[in-house]
Amino acid sequence: MARAIRIHEHGGPEVLRFEESDPGSPMPGWVRIRHRAVGLNYIDTYHRSGLYPLALPSGLGLEAAGVVEEVGQDVTRWKIGDRVAYGTGPLGAYAEVANVPADRAVAIPDAVSDEAAAALMLKGLTAWFLLRRTYRVKAGDTILFHAAAGGVGTLACQWANHLGATVIGTAGSEAKAKSAREHGCAHVIDYSTENFTRRVQEITKGEGVPVVYDGVGKATFDGSIDCLRPLGLMVSFGNASGPPPPVNLATLSQAGSLFITRPTLMHYTRDPGELAAGAAELFELVGKGVIKVEVNQRYPLSEAAAAHRDLEARKTTGATVLLP
Repeated sequence: MARAIRIHEHGGPEVLRFEESDPGSPMPGWVRIRHRAVGLNYIDTYHRSGLYPLALPSGLGLEAAGVVEEVGQDVTRWKIGDRVAYGTGPLGAYAEVANVPADRAVAIPDAVSDEAAAALMLKGLTAWFLLRRTYRVKAGDTILFHAAAGGVGTLACQWANHLGATVIGTAGSEAKAKSAREHGCAHVIDYSTENFTRRVQEITKGEGVPVVYDGVGKATFDGSIDCLRPLGLMVSFGNASGPPPPVNLATLSQAGSLFITRPTLMHYTRDPGELAAGAAELFELVGKGVIKVEVNQRYPLSEAAAAHRDLEARKTTGATVLLP
């Protein structure tokens, strides 16, 4: 019998249970995947805590990599033994085995390991849609990326640097600041000791930046607005410190006719063709060594609670995977 992490109530890491959970054979249009590595993401803590409520009981996790071990009726794209990864659900990746829609899976190139693929799908595709779709970063841009040493940040900052942008990153410690510098940031602000808004204005000589990528939320939101130049775009894509405060539209007008968006990967990859294109661009850069994937933490799947505690305590850097 296969096993999986499931929750029967919302709450802290202690609600995660490792229990028997066999998904059975895949329905038509789906595939059954034997996981080799599972990605850990901050959104998993939102699902667990109830910030993003789920119908209970429920599995957790949106991304994993593994091998196809059974194909449902009408599936022609995949065969048994294919290495595949997915990063947009359905929920339940914290498992030894899962059934997934065939058009949500992408092939893993030989140059990309299972652990790297599991760590790349949600975070790497998030970096893709942020930099290539939400605001198309170009050479000469100066951008601000919060939590630059985090899972999304380390990938996005390398990518933005490759595109020719000057990246200002924020981090919460000197160790994380060092990591951010190593991953493409030209300037790093330690927001535990510095006022990041003031520093951004100093770095840009009072001009501000055209875009802020903010996955931190409540703690950085207002200051991020103040970093933007007129007609700038505030991209709020996460709530690591809690949900951002309500926005007064008049504030956006007074601050320079600013734009604001709250994008999600699910919307940017709802079309299978877009998903495949994003994954292809991502894997190509990984294969060329432009983007280096650093899996810095590994936990047995059964110890997912410990992984959640460390993630929420900001003890992790780069990517974390759970190993079935």
